[in-house]
Amino acid sequence: MNIPIDQRLQLDVRKLPARTFERFTKRSLSLRLLRERSERAWFNFGKPGRDPNSLAGVVTGIVQQEDWTPHLKIAQLRNHWDSIVGTAIAQHSSVVGYEHGELTIRTESTVWATQLTYLVPQLKNTISQRLGDLPVERITVTGPHSQSFRNKRFGSHS
Repeated sequence: MNIPIDQRLQLDVRKLPARTFERFTKRSLSLRLLRERSERAWFNFGKPGRDPNSLAGVVTGIVQQEDWTPHLKIAQLRNHWDSIVGTAIAQHSSVVGYEHGELTIRTESTVWATQLTYLVPQLKNTISQRLGDLPVERITVTGPHSQSFRNKRFGSHS
């Protein structure tokens, strides 16, 4: 018994061509829409208001999303170190790191490290005034190469 497929599947023969070619028609419409959007984008390129965000806005978003704020604040501190401690001290010391609220300052000699240690309370106040959103709980002043000695002795890497 050979029953035609359209009867076996209970299909309306009049609608079969439309169903078959419906997906091709949809694809053709979507390709046409894509071409039209592409042409509009090409002709609007460089016109005012085209870009929704400025470069500064994008960079600010990345900084906030990736939490780069402490790194940028430390870079700002390094760049303006002489305005915080004065030019004489800045010539003999530098900011070398910041981790978990601890700011590390390295000096070129133990004499300068001793001098700077006396200024730690004033430094904390000045830094907190200038870089308010960078919490500095402790300031460590080291002499030349003392940090690298500590790293070798305890086997930690920073």
